[in-house]
Amino acid sequence: MRTLRSLFLSLLLTPVLALAQQMSLPTPPTLAAKSWLLIEVSSGQVLSSQAADDRLEPASLTKLMTAYLTFSALKQGTIKLDQAIPVSEKAWRAQGSRMFIQVGTQVVVEDLIKGMIVQSGNDACVALAEAIAGSEDNFAQMMNREAQRLGMKGTSFRNAAGLPDPQHYTTASDLGRLTTALIRDFPQEYAKYYSLREFRYNKITQPNRNRLLWLDPSVDGVKTGHTDAAGYCLISSAKRGPRRLLSVVLGTASDSVRAQESLKLLNYGFQFYDAVRLYAKDQPVTTMKVWKGAQSTLKAGFANDFQLAVPKGFEQSLKSEFVAQPKLMAPITVGQVVGTLKVSLDGKPFGEYPVNALEAVPAAGAIGRAIDTVRLWFN
Repeated sequence: MRTLRSLFLSLLLTPVLALAQQMSLPTPPTLAAKSWLLIEVSSGQVLSSQAADDRLEPASLTKLMTAYLTFSALKQGTIKLDQAIPVSEKAWRAQGSRMFIQVGTQVVVEDLIKGMIVQSGNDACVALAEAIAGSEDNFAQMMNREAQRLGMKGTSFRNAAGLPDPQHYTTASDLGRLTTALIRDFPQEYAKYYSLREFRYNKITQPNRNRLLWLDPSVDGVKTGHTDAAGYCLISSAKRGPRRLLSVVLGTASDSVRAQESLKLLNYGFQFYDAVRLYAKDQPVTTMKVWKGAQSTLKAGFANDFQLAVPKGFEQSLKSEFVAQPKLMAPITVGQVVGTLKVSLDGKPFGEYPVNALEAVPAAGAIGRAIDTVRLWFN
């Protein structure tokens, strides 16, 4: 199922900028940044991008993958929120931003999570990596495996915190995939930690570096990053009504500029696009013929509400056509791709989206399969 979700997200990440230009729609803003990306989270559509596949240093945006693996470990029971983690000398000596954990002491996992997310503590990342994988090197291997699974083709991780390394890089597109997966797969954890404005540990209170948490009440995350080579970076997510947009802005000149440019990008998406729901969760797009199965039909649709970002005023111009896979054979599992929904806007191609089986169809018995084999000869 995880692999299917990754495939689904990869297929949905289709820019609409070219179509917008054809239809004389408002031009996306130009940002004072090296690279940027604006995504409609529910559909995965890219509403605006610039150099989104260029490999850049991610700095502390790396911590999104460290958080993803930490939340996965909690879900699997590898670690627990109230578990006390011993602080190694390596974690204590971590360079850069820190939550100021002390060697020889123990820190509970939840405090390390807050230290990583709110305070951007490199020491917290090392401690979590060692608790989950035994060493930071082992954890980096886990990071790269997870990146491959998520479809992050332009990414290579070497450490848990984002310290500079020639082989530590990613892209705006990959960071969009990762952040979308984090919000989708761990919604409770995202809501609990990423909107925290400050955290106090070891008698030291540090604020969240994401200025937009104070400037825009719709913003509830996500993460800042900065090194001399990377510049000032910010991934921001805002939810206004039922819609959630995600902006990735990399390589700006200052803390204030990254906040300003991120907000500019978010406002563009909310102002000029509407979210249109084509199908509700588990609503059948169609009923399909199945051969050699215990039943002769199956319902096909989407596991979650399927909606698209559509330029304002063009909702009525949205059309869709379902194209089934030819001669669908049992057995079929829930979530298996069984067709494609082709969407057009104002008569122009807008996107193609995989449609999944909403129910399982086991294989028929020997007699049923034999009967359908004969029928297929004449079909």
